[in-house]
Amino acid sequence: MADSKSKQSTRPTHVGGGHGSGHGHGGLVEKPKNFWGTTRRLMSYMSDRVWGLILVMIFAITSVVFQIRTPKILGQATTEIFAGVMKGQSQQKAGFEISHLPINYDKIIHIIIIVGLMYMTAAVFSFLQQWIMTLISQKTVYKLRRRMKEKMRVVPIRYYDTHSNGDIMSRAVNDMDNIANTLQQSLTQAVTSTVTFIGTLWMMLTISWKLTLIALVTIPLSLIIVGIIAPKSQKFFATQQKSLGLMNDQVEENYSGQQVLKSFNKEKDTIDSFEKQNNVYYQSAWKAQFISGIIMPLMMFLNNIGYVFVAIIGGISVANGNITLGNVQAFLQYTNQFSQPISQLANLMNTIQSTIASAERVFDVLDQEEMKDTSNDSPVKPTDNLLEMDHVQFGYQNSEMLMRDYNLTVKPGQQVAIVGPTGAGKTTIINLLERFYDVKGGAILLNGQDTRNMDREELRSHFAMVLQDTWLFTGSIFDNIKYGREDATKEEVIAAAKAAHVDEFVRKLPDGYDTVLNEDASNISQGQRQLVTIARAFVADPEILILDEATSSVDTRTEVQIQHAMSLLLKDRTSFVVAHRLSTIQNADNIIVMNHGSIVETGTHEGLLKKGGFYADLYNSQFTEGISFS
Repeated sequence: MADSKSKQSTRPTHVGGGHGSGHGHGGLVEKPKNFWGTTRRLMSYMSDRVWGLILVMIFAITSVVFQIRTPKILGQATTEIFAGVMKGQSQQKAGFEISHLPINYDKIIHIIIIVGLMYMTAAVFSFLQQWIMTLISQKTVYKLRRRMKEKMRVVPIRYYDTHSNGDIMSRAVNDMDNIANTLQQSLTQAVTSTVTFIGTLWMMLTISWKLTLIALVTIPLSLIIVGIIAPKSQKFFATQQKSLGLMNDQVEENYSGQQVLKSFNKEKDTIDSFEKQNNVYYQSAWKAQFISGIIMPLMMFLNNIGYVFVAIIGGISVANGNITLGNVQAFLQYTNQFSQPISQLANLMNTIQSTIASAERVFDVLDQEEMKDTSNDSPVKPTDNLLEMDHVQFGYQNSEMLMRDYNLTVKPGQQVAIVGPTGAGKTTIINLLERFYDVKGGAILLNGQDTRNMDREELRSHFAMVLQDTWLFTGSIFDNIKYGREDATKEEVIAAAKAAHVDEFVRKLPDGYDTVLNEDASNISQGQRQLVTIARAFVADPEILILDEATSSVDTRTEVQIQHAMSLLLKDRTSFVVAHRLSTIQNADNIIVMNHGSIVETGTHEGLLKKGGFYADLYNSQFTEGISFS
């Protein structure tokens, strides 16, 4: 069953592009509305893996502890070598002849072995925590994706009408990936950075509180730099992102409209317009990159200043015998390590903010209302009518009713035409018949049964649609035809293809029915795509056919084939035909005339002409001025 793009002006449609929002990549970070509430809810998805998370935290902390301890232990080897060198020099000054310096190499080797084992242990624990966290994060996002997919199946069509495809795809793909990456990396990094900061500070204090104070002096200066420069860079990043979006829109528009641009000699105007937009982007981009780029050099400069002061004062302390050389070496290593977790935690704040914002967007989908079962348990009414609209009331918005008390009876085999100018709301009838929307009052009956008392899948099994906007998926032509009824045999698919004039052109393709259609099925013509959708309807063999005539964009020969195939499909079948050319529906049993979203007239062709109303005006204008309402 093919999807359609709604052509009415009474409501937004559910098709359309959209540039999904990106997060946290060098731009202005999207902030969540309810940070802690959303965080708790996201963590609840990992509640069944609490022991795994505890194990991850233990492994992460253990790995960091082993890494933090190694510089001080390694410093003992330096102290041992220095002590041996000094002892040898003292012996030489005392007149002793020595063949080698009295360095305790056994102790140094012992220290190196311990350090190597500690580094190896830290690496093993780091690997284990990353492996477990990867499993937990991917299973969590798998659960989120599955629930979102289930939710998208039961949200009302209204949700698709009011959200662009780009926005929905952004939530399902970009936001989910953002959550997965943060759960996999950022959570453990937050733990390791915090433990590294606290552990390194503690190790520095155990060596020398004076040197620790000198090292800490640079932190307020670093925070001042970040506090002043970062807001300025974010402002320019916001302008850069906005300019980039405008430029992308311009490029996309120019490339898709190349023929029009060239035919009206607008190439120069287009290039001039692009140059202006490109210059705006350039100005904002280089400022954003430059200002954000100077943060790291300034931070490094401050760290190096602190490093120099620690080295100088540490050297003086060694000379005065207040501290060992190995401890100064270890302290210098800690000074380098000390600034890293601070930078990492600062970056993590942006990442986590962005991720929680992504989680909010996903939870917004999960919190959407579901299609409600509006069953009224009314009994099945004995009737000869296949379908009835009984005192139907409906409006997309309660304040704007499109149908107030509409009645229609359709007997088996009858044809009902739906006509009206572009944007009149012709697809409203289709939306109600297939329960994409439920009526606000009255009832729609199928074989005497209120459709609200039927399962939606059961109801829709009675219908098939062939719409003007063809929908084919990436796959073989055979599979696209079989999509109408998955249990169809190969013989039934071929028979449907022949009836729809598909077999004629498919046999000429190198791979025949195994020809794989690309993403937008552009490797076959528009007319051929339409014939495939008709073949799909033949396979479905529906009780009721919904047909949107689609011959406005094809050549004359293909138009004849489509009309012939449609006439075969319509034969002895109940149908609703959205008509663009009024000449094709003169023999319809009933014609529904719509304008501005509402039904304005109903009747036969002759009867409506005699009334001299809106339909008569449409008919006369179309045949006197050659207008087609599509």
